[in-house]
Amino acid sequence: MTTSAPPEASRAELSRDLGVSHAAAVVVGTIIGSGIFLVPSEMMKAVGSAKLVYLAWLVGGMLSFFGALTYAELGAMRPQAGGEYVYVRDAYGPLSGFLYAWTWFVIAKPASVATVVTGLVRILGTFEVFSFFGANVISTPFAITWGQLVAIAAAVFISFLNYIGVKKAGEFQLVFTLLKIAIILGIVVVCFGGGRAAGSGWSHFTGIYAGAKGGIAGFMAALVAALWAYDGWNDLNMVAGEVKQPERNLPIALIAGVAIVGVLYVLVNLGVQYVLPADAIAASKRPASDAVALVMGRMGAGFVSLGMALSMLVTLNGTIMSGARVPFAVARDGYFFSALAKVHPRFHTPSVAIVVQAGLSILLLLLGANFGQLFTLAIFAEWLFYLIAGSTVFVFRIREPDAPRPYRMWGYPFVPAVFVAVAAAFLSYTFIGNWPNSGYGVLVILAGIPLFAYFSSRRRRREISR
Repeated sequence: MTTSAPPEASRAELSRDLGVSHAAAVVVGTIIGSGIFLVPSEMMKAVGSAKLVYLAWLVGGMLSFFGALTYAELGAMRPQAGGEYVYVRDAYGPLSGFLYAWTWFVIAKPASVATVVTGLVRILGTFEVFSFFGANVISTPFAITWGQLVAIAAAVFISFLNYIGVKKAGEFQLVFTLLKIAIILGIVVVCFGGGRAAGSGWSHFTGIYAGAKGGIAGFMAALVAALWAYDGWNDLNMVAGEVKQPERNLPIALIAGVAIVGVLYVLVNLGVQYVLPADAIAASKRPASDAVALVMGRMGAGFVSLGMALSMLVTLNGTIMSGARVPFAVARDGYFFSALAKVHPRFHTPSVAIVVQAGLSILLLLLGANFGQLFTLAIFAEWLFYLIAGSTVFVFRIREPDAPRPYRMWGYPFVPAVFVAVAAAFLSYTFIGNWPNSGYGVLVILAGIPLFAYFSSRRRRREISR
């Protein structure tokens, strides 16, 4: 079932300005945020040994790769703005697609933007020159800190960059993703190059952290941390409508991007574990920073913090770029506010959707700590729609066996079945672990049903009036 856009929303179109290098940078740059610099500690505390840490990275990378293969077929088959929304809509109907878009628009993306810029500010706050970030700018009628203003400024700047053209945003993503990769490789070189002088060596890889959670529960915790660090590879599909030759470039970017991230993650962990023993990794809040600091001193720790800040800025760009395309797509179908379907006549971007997304993100930032709880509401919904969107590949294979498939995924049906099964398991784990927030997430999703009824009725009246 394919839903056509109402004619009045079709005055201008998005431009296919993203090449394969830009698309790959969206994948790599969005995935690699602060996680790789932080999660080695959580993983070591969960499993207690280097071997099991790498096993968790391997399994998490493989599962993410399976997801990328699944989305590569879907994206090449339906290279339209909105990505997952389009797959869910066409496979399961407009209501399911709307509930996905509603949850994405109201919670998932604004909370992701707010979380990334808050993390960016916290990292910059470790530098002495930015120590004033915690001070209030105003105290009444409610407190606003300098850090909140900087976070808002970052969100506004990157939103503006995306507003004035996807090509400019894509070039920013490419250049700074390459710089991010260079910094990560520099961290690895520093660890191995100067690690021996700091009393490090390969013996650390056989060390054990005795206080680890251990067992299946411990491995699952480490796997959750790995999957969190890999999260974001699906964002490219949201901007499929702006990728050149999407039937070719989407699969290449998804597959190559996830593979590159997997290699970089393993290299960083190798470097950290070469410098730090298992006990030190488990006790560290920032293992990568501590490892480089041991080799280079305080300057090294600052170098890693700079790398983390840059990494999060690039993640922010990919998050904002992908986020606005979903409300744009559902509005073009006539199931949301028509203003969100507007394409800027000069910049050929979903300008109104970008502005509204920025506004919702700023609102969460002004709410301060409350947005953290809102983000936990989104975790359940995100994995629910991972499961639903991934399952659509089976629907299309059965219902549309002869449809053009520029890319037919390797390993069908085993690969998507494993991905969907893992998404279901992770969904259950998240639901139980985050209860009652996951329950609130369900309520937020269901709250979209009356809204869909309203917009659907309004859409039918428009069609009748024509």
